[in-house]
Amino acid sequence: MRSDGSSSSRNNSAGVESVVIDWGRLKSSCGYCKSSGCTSISHGLWANSITVYDYQDLLDRGWRRSGSLLYKPEMERTCCPAYTIRLRAADFVHSKEQLRVSRRLQRFLDGTLDIKKPVKLMKDPNTSKDSCNSADNEVLKLSTEESLSNNGEKKSEAEQILHYLSNQIDNVVQACLKSGVFPLDIQLPKASVKKVLQAKRKLLVEESDLQYTSSIAFQIVATIRRGQSCDNNQLRLSRHSAEQNGLSPKAIAEKLASSLTQLAETSGLLIKACNGHINFYSSNKQSSSDGSVQVKTVLEEAAAGCPSKKCCLKRSSEQPPPKKRRLEIRLKRSSFDSEEFALYQKYQIKVHDDMPDRVTKSSYRRFLVDTPLVFVPPTGDGTVPPCGFGSFHQQYLIDGRLVAVGVIDILPKCLSSKYLFWDPDFAFLSLGKYSALQEIGWVRENQINCPSLKYYYLGYYIHSCSKMRYKAAYHPSELLCPLRYQWISFDIARPLLDKKPYLVLSDFANLQNGELSPPDVSDNVKEVQYDESDTESSGLRSVEIEDEDISNILIERKGSRLRYKCFFKAFNQRLITVRAGWAHGGVKRWLRKIFSKCK
Repeated sequence: MRSDGSSSSRNNSAGVESVVIDWGRLKSSCGYCKSSGCTSISHGLWANSITVYDYQDLLDRGWRRSGSLLYKPEMERTCCPAYTIRLRAADFVHSKEQLRVSRRLQRFLDGTLDIKKPVKLMKDPNTSKDSCNSADNEVLKLSTEESLSNNGEKKSEAEQILHYLSNQIDNVVQACLKSGVFPLDIQLPKASVKKVLQAKRKLLVEESDLQYTSSIAFQIVATIRRGQSCDNNQLRLSRHSAEQNGLSPKAIAEKLASSLTQLAETSGLLIKACNGHINFYSSNKQSSSDGSVQVKTVLEEAAAGCPSKKCCLKRSSEQPPPKKRRLEIRLKRSSFDSEEFALYQKYQIKVHDDMPDRVTKSSYRRFLVDTPLVFVPPTGDGTVPPCGFGSFHQQYLIDGRLVAVGVIDILPKCLSSKYLFWDPDFAFLSLGKYSALQEIGWVRENQINCPSLKYYYLGYYIHSCSKMRYKAAYHPSELLCPLRYQWISFDIARPLLDKKPYLVLSDFANLQNGELSPPDVSDNVKEVQYDESDTESSGLRSVEIEDEDISNILIERKGSRLRYKCFFKAFNQRLITVRAGWAHGGVKRWLRKIFSKCK
């Protein structure tokens, strides 16, 4: 297999040949559209080995690889035409959403991102039990630490009072636990006090002064019932027996409320138990125009009544310093890694709903590990980057935990992104978008050492599939013309693809919008007949020829025009009826003869 001269010379100098086998036409059900019976049709090559230079040329002809299988969609036959899309890394401009993704991950690393739900770990069977437990405990603390940090700023006074009231209830619960009111062998939940919104207070006419409430009594009862039903011979604590033992939510709330008399005296709040809830009401002297409690008054009075001289206020306002995390990005040669495979399994099952028995080591190897690309080591002369050319896995680790893996090919002109899988527990970080930004940045950095490395290839762009349109968000991008293999700005192609899924994009290269509709090249050249004896009536027109270059000559036939260079590119791709089996050189001589007469 040979491409252009530079590619061939490099292959020869390295003594490496590209060996591929034609697999013919490949048919499969379309995975991009929801229409039943749609078929994706491609042409396939099986590569035993292929140089990075030859594969770069194939990329620029619309080919891609899946493991060792090279494939190219038959654009006119497949239901969802797939266009190769790329981006010149030096021209990349961040969108607002992409900047938000970068800032969000940075806040997560700084420990200032407010996470709504705790991040849970899936235990790895290959790791020890102790390490799993410690990792679980570490990650489960994320939600608490993030909410305490609150973007690195001190809590507002409203948050301070909620925290203060919650602590006072916890102290009473612990006192009841020690006195034997609750079973000693049960870990009781932490109390949480919430502010009652003004709109809800208006609905409760009789409780318009209600400011805060806690449902800790219901949580305590649920915890006790679960603890007492662990054996098969024991039944859950029934509601009737719970009421008899004083362990109903209503009874527990009344006990806790009666034990909060000191808090009521120091804060001035009225504390009552109501149907299992612990409610905090404002007194008249503390009510503002909107009925809310003056937060400063409660905190100041609570601090004044504390025998430790404002220790409670200090303790409620103190915050632990935000926990910083470390992101590490590693680039390694493509090879099987058990930790990567475990992450791939988790990703496929949770994100793509794959069946566990289908996500096997062999399928993973064929898809993302096996590669026919011949590795090219760094040379130090500026023609190869420090990592070399070939297939790689880019690992993303946070505090040593693998959270994402990008499968990429590094080629003479580009970094080609093949696949990315990530930990579903970290979906809130948008690691797919973040990894793309990192890969674009990698091309920019390494272009200094390897000037030919300029582009970032995002794979195939499918305009008819909404899930694939995100690739065009990396601006400014280009699409590959499926017929002439010219790169066309996506801004030109987008309005055209809205009208028709398959187009010869180079026909519209000079258009600024999709309003004009020049004739399709395939219709113009498919059945053109040429006759040397009939040059006067052929309707050919001449242009100036400089230095024997006739590539821009316009051939006009029956009102349609086609440039000479476009004609022969199409000639190499399609079966065109030309009389007498003329060779390329014969047509050139024939055209020169015609234009010399026209002059």
